[in-house]
Amino acid sequence: MSDDAILFEVSDGLARITLNRPARLNAVDPEAIARWQVLAHEIAERDDIGAVLFDANGRAFCAGGDVVAMSQLAAGEPDAGAVITGLADRIHDGHRTLRESAKPIVAAVQGPVAGGGLGFMLVADLVIASEHATFASRYADVALTPDCGVSTLLPEAIGTRRALELTLTSRTLSATEALDWGLVTEVVAPGALEARAREIAAGWLAGATGAFGQAKRLVRWGLERPFADALDDEARTIGAAFETPQAQAAISAFTARSGSR
Repeated sequence: MSDDAILFEVSDGLARITLNRPARLNAVDPEAIARWQVLAHEIAERDDIGAVLFDANGRAFCAGGDVVAMSQLAAGEPDAGAVITGLADRIHDGHRTLRESAKPIVAAVQGPVAGGGLGFMLVADLVIASEHATFASRYADVALTPDCGVSTLLPEAIGTRRALELTLTSRTLSATEALDWGLVTEVVAPGALEARAREIAAGWLAGATGAFGQAKRLVRWGLERPFADALDDEARTIGAAFETPQAQAAISAFTARSGSR
């Protein structure tokens, strides 16, 4: 296995990004944070990537930030808070880049997710969880506040009341509870996790890949701007989609089927 904090590969239009610090429960350290930011921009900019599979090695998906590594980095600094803010800014730039990209992302969550790991997970558009996965905040355990987009992405996924319950208590959700709350999309047996995530990604790549990507972008970005701007973007985007060869072929086939009834 590579020593890279995050593994990355692209094959047949599918990018796979894998958290690779299993001994630290895939908590992100400064090296992982820098790589996350770089890879996010590469994924967003590469034309040969149509979909993304996001997973992790080891028993946990992501335990958020590596508090030990970050405290060591900040030790002795005259403004330790500024050091941590800088790291958070790099994570957030990666999150924002992936969220705004026209590349649909499916996450395969095999085990525990905690703290900022919730934010990493929720950057994905669909989340497939193993029956062994669990979900918790844990920020209060180290007297810290939400980061990695958790304060926005968590209430967006499960609503404000439940987000507050998860962040202001020690509650841990099982995979079944997470599904009921809307935190994950689907729960599968551990042995079926990767195959199911790949099946979803393959469906995106085999179908109207560009349309899937633009639909993801519209829905994600539409939450963060005025309604009128979202409507204008929708109009431009569907107009551009209508002119693509793939759409023209699909529309012709649909018209022929409708006309034969």
